Amino acid sequence: MAHKIAYSGIVLLFLINTLSPAVAARSDPSVERIDALSWYDTRHLDVEGKGWIDTKSFYDRLPAKAEAVVREPVWNLSRHSAGMCVRFVTDANEIQARWELRLKNLAMPHMPATGVSGLDFYVKDTGGKWKWLAIGRPTQFPVNSVTLVKDIPKGKREYLLYLPLYNGVSSVEIGVPEGSVLRKAAPYPEDRKPIVFYGTSITQGGCASRTGMVHTAILGRRFHYPAINLGFSGNGRMEPEMADLLAELDPSVYVLDCLPNMNGQMVAERVAPFVKRLREVHPETPILLVEDRTYSDAFFVPSRRQRNVENRRELQRIYSRLKSEGVKHLHYLSGNRLLGDDRDNLATVDGSHPTDLGFVRQADAFYEVLKPILLGNNELGTSLTK
Repeated sequence: MAHKIAYSGIVLLFLINTLSPAVAARSDPSVERIDALSWYDTRHLDVEGKGWIDTKSFYDRLPAKAEAVVREPVWNLSRHSAGMCVRFVTDANEIQARWELRLKNLAMPHMPATGVSGLDFYVKDTGGKWKWLAIGRPTQFPVNSVTLVKDIPKGKREYLLYLPLYNGVSSVEIGVPEGSVLRKAAPYPEDRKPIVFYGTSITQGGCASRTGMVHTAILGRRFHYPAINLGFSGNGRMEPEMADLLAELDPSVYVLDCLPNMNGQMVAERVAPFVKRLREVHPETPILLVEDRTYSDAFFVPSRRQRNVENRRELQRIYSRLKSEGVKHLHYLSGNRLLGDDRDNLATVDGSHPTDLGFVRQADAFYEVLKPILLGNNELGTSLTK
């Protein structure tokens, strides 16, 4: 009997996986009868934040071939779903979610489970702005199931669901009452190519309290642009293999924000070749060089202050040299701007990784330099260095 049940399960999974996309978007019909919900697999709802489709697992951030190319820590971190999200439209009066995590550690000592392994849910208001609505709080490994929102007023609306920042997912499903309509949101205009962020743990989202609070996600909502988060905690080091991979993408702008994981020598050796590799393949695509944020304790700890000084001096030197060599569409953002005027020292968790306040301030600084790049005609390059 046990063998017969197992065999039946295999056949059922095979049938589900080979159905047309419209049908396969729903999960096992037996679940629908149990909880009176229709469950939709987000893989069939155009998950955003994926730079490649040829991934080892669907929610990986680098292509499968990268496993044999990049360092092991980079590959392992690429299996986190940082920056991925899904937009959809539904008239449901209740919305649930369930997701299966890849890693047992739901939280970190300095970052809550809601940011590491949770979901973050938004709704678009009548004015076209995204408003926070709910979180999916993870409480166990591997599968979590939550009611995101219920008693929703009648009407069809667009929603946005962000996936975990420091954990991977094997599956993500959205449940709505039987009879509700749920479909993909309208695609972005063809000329609205994604913003590609390449960086460190800060870019990946440490230490946001919610998965939609990292600056990359905030900027995506503000600009109404797709964003690809290629932040790798402790491992954003501008290596040549990463330049080759990034060159395969076709973004609106490259944001290179790796200084927190580099020292002055690495900056001097790696930044120019990285930029030139991107420029070989994408001669017109804007590239934004970003300084490291100012450590919150740099005012008091000389070694921290000196690290900022050395990194920035080298990056400024390389930026000036590249400009003098005729590299066009090259932009620059000062690290002193990233956390704002943080006199109260409330912008970081540990002197380095932003709090939610720090991420909002950082998004404000990025917005100022990215706005003319994305929405205006900026041919010469923006430099915000004060």
